[in-house]
Amino acid sequence: MANSPAAPNALVTKARLGQYPCFMNPAPGAGSEGTKKKKRRRRPANRALQPQDPNTPQKPVQKKPVKPSKPYAKRVDEVSAGGLVIDVSGTRGLLIGRIDLKDATKERLLWSLPKGHIEEGETPEQAALREVQEETGIESEISKSLGSIDFWFMAGGKRIHKTVHHFLFRETGGVLAPQVSEVDEVAWFPLEQIIDQLAYPDEKKLIARSGDLKE
Repeated sequence: MANSPAAPNALVTKARLGQYPCFMNPAPGAGSEGTKKKKRRRRPANRALQPQDPNTPQKPVQKKPVKPSKPYAKRVDEVSAGGLVIDVSGTRGLLIGRIDLKDATKERLLWSLPKGHIEEGETPEQAALREVQEETGIESEISKSLGSIDFWFMAGGKRIHKTVHHFLFRETGGVLAPQVSEVDEVAWFPLEQIIDQLAYPDEKKLIARSGDLKE
């Protein structure tokens, strides 16, 4: 049987295949070369949580311990008055001594100016005269003001802001004697030694800027 002549379209297709190199790209998703990468499925943000089995034991929620806040220290204002007494000769000054509680031997004395709290109804001058006599046994009169100092310290869980008014006194009488339970020692010191004898820096500065104490 004779071969039937090729259809015109078939001849054109055969010619084109012989004339050009032909590479066929597989359609997306077809064959191994076009394998898609698997996409991760995203859980919807509003997806409802699955109810838990009530018989399943739950892990206890551990709460972080809350640190207790430090108690607030109450502020207390205190006002005192005192000063330096000059003896009748005008050459010595009067100081009080208290045992240093930090000293293991209990022998070291801390020297300071006599002073005490102002009571209700008193002026600073009246309180200063009274406290000097109570703590030292010496009677005196005020010559002039030496100014005031203030400082902070903690006591009994409170923040104490203390202001002390100081005066210069002249001895007028009395008998030298330390106040029982308040003062351990009282003594006269040459005026040129007063600053060195004082234990507290604020009192040292006060006396140092007071000028001539013999006025």
